[in-house]
Amino acid sequence: MFVSTQVPRLFAGLVDDAAVFPPGSATLPAAVTAHRKHRAARYADLVGPLLVPVAALAELPPLLGADERIDVGVIGDVPAIARLHATRGGLDPRIRIRQVEAAVAKRGEDPHPGLAELLGLPWQADGVDVYAEIPLTWGLLGALDTVAAARARVGRVAAKFRTGGLAAELFPTPVELAAVICACRDRDLPFKLTAGLHHAVRDTDPETGFAHHGFLNVLVAAAAAADGAEVAEIAEQLAVTDALQLVEAARARRLERRPLWIGFGSCSIAEPLTDLIRLGLIDGGYEE
Repeated sequence: MFVSTQVPRLFAGLVDDAAVFPPGSATLPAAVTAHRKHRAARYADLVGPLLVPVAALAELPPLLGADERIDVGVIGDVPAIARLHATRGGLDPRIRIRQVEAAVAKRGEDPHPGLAELLGLPWQADGVDVYAEIPLTWGLLGALDTVAAARARVGRVAAKFRTGGLAAELFPTPVELAAVICACRDRDLPFKLTAGLHHAVRDTDPETGFAHHGFLNVLVAAAAAADGAEVAEIAEQLAVTDALQLVEAARARRLERRPLWIGFGSCSIAEPLTDLIRLGLIDGGYEE
């Protein structure tokens, strides 16, 4: 089994366990078993909570040991997240909701009604982080203003953006993503990403032809933004395909807290872990 011997602070909690979501689409029992192993492994600090759909919460208790506890991030539409908030008192005490995530609109829709409903749910009072997934289309900047204002008032609120999917328009260009990163930086607003981040370094899928953002590119770009870089420079970092350039920038920050970028969900923990070990950013070894 591939394990690491150390997870630097820069990568702590970088990857949420999205095993049950496409393209991995693991069954919940298999995902819980694998997540249990991740949490007990020497690379555990890399891994965030297990991400589950709202509807799957009821299936979790029979999969847990009597004294077991599990941290989850719950994903659903805004009405489902609202219903969960109303019934959260009946949740099995072995399940701890660490975060809720909801898309507030479809592409082309006004994000503000869904955003107002999501931010109106007082999850923060329960110590839960709220991630509002905002389409990278019309209404984005106004929505970011709303999220930033909510974060200033109550904390524990952040933005989430989609960086991949089954269609080309779901993959923002380096310039588009750089502009979003700068917009979040200017509002002192952390952000999370979802979809498309399969490897550390930017690459092109040979089957679809889609250019995928590298998670190490995003990390280095977000750090540059936090240091005051502007869109053009950040876009250059996002477009880099030379691993060495990114590794040198990341290694210089290994002991620092990751700025701006909260992290991303991945249906495979092994893929980002393997990339980080291969690039020498996490010390690793094999155990039989």
